[in-house]
Amino acid sequence: MTLAAIDKVFAGSIPQIYQSHFVPLIFEPYAADLAKRLADRKVSRVLEIAAGTGVVTRALDQALDERVEIVATDLNPGMLEQARALGTRRTVDWRTADAMALPFDDASFDCVVCQFGAMFFPDKARAFAEARRVLKAGGVFVFNVWDRIDTNEFADVVTRALEPMFPADPPRFLARTPHGYSDTSTIARDLAAGGFAAPPQIDPLELRSRAAGPRVPAIAFCQGTPLRHEIEVRDAARLLEATDTAAAALAARFGSGAIDGRMRAHVVTVVR
Repeated sequence: MTLAAIDKVFAGSIPQIYQSHFVPLIFEPYAADLAKRLADRKVSRVLEIAAGTGVVTRALDQALDERVEIVATDLNPGMLEQARALGTRRTVDWRTADAMALPFDDASFDCVVCQFGAMFFPDKARAFAEARRVLKAGGVFVFNVWDRIDTNEFADVVTRALEPMFPADPPRFLARTPHGYSDTSTIARDLAAGGFAAPPQIDPLELRSRAAGPRVPAIAFCQGTPLRHEIEVRDAARLLEATDTAAAALAARFGSGAIDGRMRAHVVTVVR
C-alpha cells in the first residue's frame, strides 16, 4: 500500500482511540471555533465533509438553529459508526462519501464545512471544486488545516521521539500529511484552481492542547492515527515501545503530570 493510501486509512481500533483520546486533545477547541463562525450565518442546509467521528457535527448541532439540516460525510465508515453511536440532538444525515466525488446536486447547500480534512485529499483542487459545485451562489466554504508541525508541540515531539527507533526510515505521517498542507499561498492557489473566484480569508488560530498526562497524547498519536500503520509496517511488535517512547519524550518536555502544549492552525473562509 502506498503512503498516500496508508495516510487515509482510519480503520480497526483507530476510530475508537481517535475519539477517546484525540478528539478531546486537539479537535474539540477548533470544532468550537468553526461552529461559532457559522452560528451567526443564515443557513438552512449545511454539508460537512471529512466529518470523522463527528466532533464538528456535534458542535454545529449545538450552535445552529434546530431547523438547520446537517449532512455529515466521511470516506471511512468506521469513523462514521463512532459518530452515529455518540449521537446528536437533531437527526443528522450521515453518509459515507468521497469529498472528491460528492453525491449531491449542484447548488444544494448554503455552507460546506471541513475540519482538518483537506490535507488528506489527494487532489485538493478537485475536492474544492466539488465543495464549490454543491454550494449555492453566495454560499460559504469554511475549513481549517494545521500549520507546520514545528508550531504544534505535541505532534512535533512525538515525531522526533520516534526517529531513533527507526533511523533508516523514520515514520513521518504527522509531518507529511496532517501538517503537510500549511502554506497559505498554496491553499489560495488550490481554491482558485477549484473555481473559487473570490480570494479566501485565511486566519491563523493558535490554541492550547491539554491532557491529564503525557501518555494521553502518546496513545492518541501513536495508536489513534495512521501513524500506527507506519509503526506496524516497520515492526508490528514495537507499537507499545513506540507509545512508551513518545510518552517519555513528552514527559521530558512537559512534565509527568497534567500537560499542555501549543497548537496552531489556519482557518479558511471563501465565498462561492
